[in-house]
Amino acid sequence: MTTTPPMPAAFLGHGSPMNALERNRYTDIWRAFGASVPRPRAILVVSAHWYVNATAVTAMPDPRTIHDFFGFPQALFDVQYPAPGIPELAEEVADLAHPDFVGPDIDVWGLDHGTWSVLVHAFPDADIPVAQLSINAQKPPEFHLELGARLAALRESGVLVLGSGNIVHNLRAMDRKQPDACFDWNRRFDSDTRQLLAERPAEAVSLMEHPDYAASAPTPEHFLPVLYLAGMAAAAGQGLDSLVEGSAYGSLSMTCLGLGADCPAVQDNSTGVAPLSRSVPPDESNL
Repeated sequence: MTTTPPMPAAFLGHGSPMNALERNRYTDIWRAFGASVPRPRAILVVSAHWYVNATAVTAMPDPRTIHDFFGFPQALFDVQYPAPGIPELAEEVADLAHPDFVGPDIDVWGLDHGTWSVLVHAFPDADIPVAQLSINAQKPPEFHLELGARLAALRESGVLVLGSGNIVHNLRAMDRKQPDACFDWNRRFDSDTRQLLAERPAEAVSLMEHPDYAASAPTPEHFLPVLYLAGMAAAAGQGLDSLVEGSAYGSLSMTCLGLGADCPAVQDNSTGVAPLSRSVPPDESNL
């Protein structure tokens, strides 16, 4: 008797929304990841940009494309990602999260740019049902790690779970004149995060005590999606592998991590492939 392996999962460092329009070595890895996985029954995304005071999952049949940023070219606002929703997945998520409550969102949210900016590359046909899970700002880090572990069961039923954020995300520290730069504290925290998640993902919460965490994540919403993937990896007894490593503007990490993924890995900014999008506006828009 043969058994179907669980669906892979990944954390994707999404960076600037402009990556939705551009081709570079990060978006190429997103494309390679999407091409490498079995066709999912559905995709569940934990995006940094749905950071609210509740745990909810989208449950509308046709989620809207949300342009949750400002100061970018009109071409980015014209992007639509018309993937269908999957209301029944909300019930599956709620069952797995029990006794914690996860409410269905039938008319408030949709697909924000943390979701569609990566999916336009990974699954450009927009024909796979997509749902988003909110990040509850009122819950401690341990909650997110444990919820990720509970949701690992979705992998057994053909659901691709993606975390979308950035391991290092400090917009105020960005040096816009150095698109390929990496500050020392960025390099240290990103490297230590990758090592711990490869070896001891169950201890991922300890990263928030790291001496460089405050500079790397002055607000937690871009880092917290990592904990969901760490929880899944811990539940599987595996570590997270690096799909691509790199940084931008000194204070952003573009690292992407995979669980059970089988796609080519690119290691650093020394490759001859184009780096992160340089099309970042002069304000501190919501990246």
